[in-house]
Amino acid sequence: MSERSHLRNFLLLWLGLTVVLEVVVVVILGHDIPPGSMTNDTRAQHDVIVTLTAIALPVLAMVWTYLAYAAVNFRASADGPLEDGAPDRGNARLQIAWVAVTACMVLGLAAYGSIDLLSGAGSSGVGSGEGPNPLAKPANAGKALQVQVIAQQWVWTFRYPAYGGVETPMLEIPVGTDVEFHVTSLDVVHSFWAIELGVKADAVPGADNVAFVTADRTGSFQVRCNELCGLWHGHMNTTGHVVGASVFKQWIGGQESKYAGVTKQLPPYSTTYYPQPIRNG
Repeated sequence: MSERSHLRNFLLLWLGLTVVLEVVVVVILGHDIPPGSMTNDTRAQHDVIVTLTAIALPVLAMVWTYLAYAAVNFRASADGPLEDGAPDRGNARLQIAWVAVTACMVLGLAAYGSIDLLSGAGSSGVGSGEGPNPLAKPANAGKALQVQVIAQQWVWTFRYPAYGGVETPMLEIPVGTDVEFHVTSLDVVHSFWAIELGVKADAVPGADNVAFVTADRTGSFQVRCNELCGLWHGHMNTTGHVVGASVFKQWIGGQESKYAGVTKQLPPYSTTYYPQPIRNG
């Protein structure tokens, strides 16, 4: 078989596999790719992940097709000679095409990310936490519901300063309301990751990392620690809930009553806390 025939067959196989992968992964399964669509930010993150996946699939298909085609068509026969073939001195057209295609992909992705970042599309302050004064905030950030996220080995607790400073092991937020998370730690470095909300902020002793979010629909979301924090790091997770305004009001009232005695024993609300030895010192 001639070199041109091999190239034609390879390209046809590659294009066929690419189409199948794009249809299955992007079109059919694309809506199930995390982190979902509970907030405006998770929808933006989902769109970026789907876009990157769609771009990466042809590259993946090319590698798979090349390996399979070479293994089938260019393997040595059982009774054939084992010497090497003619030396390959390179192919200038192939090298130029490879550099051009990869350069366009990298520059295109850089432009895509830069335009989205500069336009502020989908941004409402959610991110990794930027200290007490995040660069991006929602328009009515001053009216946001504050929830303090307190990490410690190996549990999460959540304090609501607008409701008497009650601290509860459960996280609930009202739908359609701007929420201002204040993330801190009592011992070592943790990381607060509310997956379906699109929030991930470091929990550091003595630091107040702020992140905003507005949930568009009710439902449950996973909360995990995303920073190796000790022996039971893998078990430091819980489930949060986005509920209607009336349900939240009833729930938070119940938490105030339930933990009234505990709340009296807590130190006054503060945006940061230090581990016990440092505070004593």
